Amino acid sequence: MVSKTLSAFLQTHLTELKDRGLYNTIDPLESSNGPVIRMKGREFVNLSSNNYLGLATDRRLVDAAVQATIRFGVGSGSVRTINGTLALHVELEEKLAAFKGTEAAVSFQSGFNCNMAAISAVMDAGDAILSDELNHASIIDGCRLTKAKVIRYSHSDMDDLRAKAKEARESGTFEKIMVITDGVFSMDGDMAKLPEIVDISEAYDLITYVDDAHGTGVLGGGAGTVKHFGLSDRIIFQIGTLSKAVGAAGGYVAGTQQVIDWLKARSRPFLFSTAVPPGTVAACITAIDILQGSKELQDRLWENTAYLQKGLKALGFSIGRTATPITPCIIGDEEKTQRFSSRLYEEGVYAKAIVFPTVPKGTGRVRNMPTAEHSTEMLDHALTAYEKVGRELGLIR
Repeated sequence: MVSKTLSAFLQTHLTELKDRGLYNTIDPLESSNGPVIRMKGREFVNLSSNNYLGLATDRRLVDAAVQATIRFGVGSGSVRTINGTLALHVELEEKLAAFKGTEAAVSFQSGFNCNMAAISAVMDAGDAILSDELNHASIIDGCRLTKAKVIRYSHSDMDDLRAKAKEARESGTFEKIMVITDGVFSMDGDMAKLPEIVDISEAYDLITYVDDAHGTGVLGGGAGTVKHFGLSDRIIFQIGTLSKAVGAAGGYVAGTQQVIDWLKARSRPFLFSTAVPPGTVAACITAIDILQGSKELQDRLWENTAYLQKGLKALGFSIGRTATPITPCIIGDEEKTQRFSSRLYEEGVYAKAIVFPTVPKGTGRVRNMPTAEHSTEMLDHALTAYEKVGRELGLIR
């Protein structure tokens, strides 16, 4: 049966998105997601992957995944609380806790699931959540699952956070108050002011919660933003993904043993979704071992980051306030941003446009993600394309 009402709604709004340059076309890859990718029979320098360290295609992870799959099968077969917990899951969680400098850790099916699981397991009616206005969509959705009052504070504005924390605490209305922030903000590449957030939290008895999806594997010797600032013993919830720098899939929450025990008892994705497959878990274990054993990949990542960012700024592009490998080339107008990305594609560079609603209107950007696996020649090719297209569209002189 066809619903005429639904069909009319979808057609109207899809047409509107396309007319406004906000409709995203998904391009399937014909290769692995490495520094160079293949699509539609062509090769492109890839600046759109979160595969920061190149571990997604690292032979060591591939071999670990294959061997674990042969031994344990392609799936875990059950939720964690029945009989889906393999010895591999326990090993991964122990390694994650040691790596993050916490008492314990628990793994989930994705980083998105972590935020859906952890926030809703702890916060409820009668509580309040102070959330940075630029927090990731998964944090926003995790907050929506609770009955807590969500209070947004201006992005990285510590005066605003302090004022709202003071007001919330002194109101006497709320039992628990949590402050949530990304460790690294995915659209601008700036880092949260964690030392100041921790000081405010301790002054007003706030539960600290950091989503370190883009910090894991990149900062703090690979352990993330919290370790970068030396705050491992002062942040209650550390959230991260295993699908970006770690190279595989899944997510984790690290914290005290008490926090992790509670999440295993009350977080719904842990209780009601099949455990991460054994091959993926084994790949994650291998990746953590690599990160703990050597800083070579991180060093190469940061060298390539500096090279690309210096080149873009020298051409006259704005890369905003980034302090990490996330490198936005800020264009502004949505339609022009989409056109810029399309022209880069024609020049053999795959760098996707990021526009509203992912970022605020008028702040469209092409987001570049250098990795440890890019060569100088690849980055030079990208910079040459940026110069050509930037001049063509009147963005640089």
